[in-house]
Formats: sequence, structure tokens, C-alpha cells
Amino acid sequence: MFRHTGKGRTYRHNLKLASLLSGVAGMVNSIGVFSVHTLTTNVTGHFAYFSEQFFLENYTSAFTFLLYIFAFLSGAFVSGLAMELASVRYSHTSYRIPVSVEIAVLLLVALSSFSSIRFYPAYPKLISILLLFAMGLQNALVTRVSRSVVRTTHLTGLFTDLGIELSQLFTQSKPQKALLSRSIFLKLMIISGFFSGGITGGWLYQYFFLPTVFIPVFILLFALWYDHMLFRYYHLKRKYRTNNPS
Repeated sequence: MFRHTGKGRTYRHNLKLASLLSGVAGMVNSIGVFSVHTLTTNVTGHFAYFSEQFFLENYTSAFTFLLYIFAFLSGAFVSGLAMELASVRYSHTSYRIPVSVEIAVLLLVALSSFSSIRFYPAYPKLISILLLFAMGLQNALVTRVSRSVVRTTHLTGLFTDLGIELSQLFTQSKPQKALLSRSIFLKLMIISGFFSGGITGGWLYQYFFLPTVFIPVFILLFALWYDHMLFRYYHLKRKYRTNNPS
């Protein structure tokens, strides 16, 4: 799901990646809206809010939205840099660093709700920054691993591409339609995952509040475990075939 890149990456790998991490993104976005009233999976709206507050001369609020934008950018930068440096020696496991950092950041968010820091006035802004940083990490990771085929943290470009591909179904030949159908299905899986995660995150937040973030953490840990176990399985399978040639 994570470790395959380039020619070794298949449509099935992208489907697994899209389904799982789009659900994480949808859940984190919903939790961010409910807990701190901030969209945490993209920065498009924050540019609009920044412009509004700047021209209203609310410079403190404008600066806050700049921090949100920078947090997402920083997450993407850290993810890209970590994978680039790690890929020199550990090309098949370079994804573990950004995923581990994302897990650590989300854990910090979840655990903060049990500490006295939650009573500080700047606490909501801090949570927003951490969630945006985590989603920047995830979006860069997924984009790099899938070579820009999968993006899980925002839907604007996805709906644009989906609309274009749906229109092409009426004009393309049968072989091209088959490829388009696979691409459309992948996009629908991302959208469904994001929506499902958002609804689930919003529903669970009513009962557990900010500790609901533990669930995305569990999903990411499961993804790492699943990828590791799958690698071990194929490694042992190849080793058995080498030692027992037919």
C-alpha cells in the first residue's frame, strides 16, 4: 500500500491507500470543525479568510490564518524532505517517517484534551495548527507515494477531475472508457472515504470530544502494521520458493 512506487505500484495499491487515508482525512477534518471550528484538510478557505481579515484591519486574525497556511505547508515540506532523505538508504520504508510523525502529532492533539493546556486562550489555534500540519504531512506522503494519482485531504480538484472524466465517458472509445471507469471508481472511493470519515468523526465527537482523534491514530497504526505484515508474507513466500524450487 505504501512501499510500492513507480512500475511496482498497481491500481489495487492506490485503491487501498485512497480508501484508508481519505477516511482519516475526513475524520480529522470533521473533528477540527467540531472542536475548534477550523477546516484542517486544505488551505483554500484560509486564504479567503486571511484576505477578509486583512482588509478589515484585523491583523491578528489575518496573521492566524497565515499560520494555518504555513502549518499545512510545513507538514508537506517535512513529509517530502523526510522521504527524500530516507529513500537514499531505505527506499521501501521511507514512508514510515511521515506516517510516524503524523501519528505522534495526532496523539499529542488527543492527549492535550486531558491536560490543563486546554484552558489557555490560544489552545484552539494550537490544535488547528497541529491538525493542519498533520494533514499536510499526509497529503504530501500520499501524493508522493502514488505519484499524484491519489490525494486524500481535499476534494475540490478531485471533483473537477471527476466531472471531466464523467464527460469523457460520452465521447471516448471502449478501451479508453475502461481506463476512465477505473479512474472514476478510484475517485469515488476517495470521496466516499472522506465523506464516511467525516460523518463518523462528527458522530463520535458528540460522545468522546477531542479524544476521537485516537481513532485516526489507530487507523494509521493499522495501516503500518498491515503493510509490514504483507511485506513479511511476500518475503517469506519468495524465500520459500528460493529454497524449494519446483
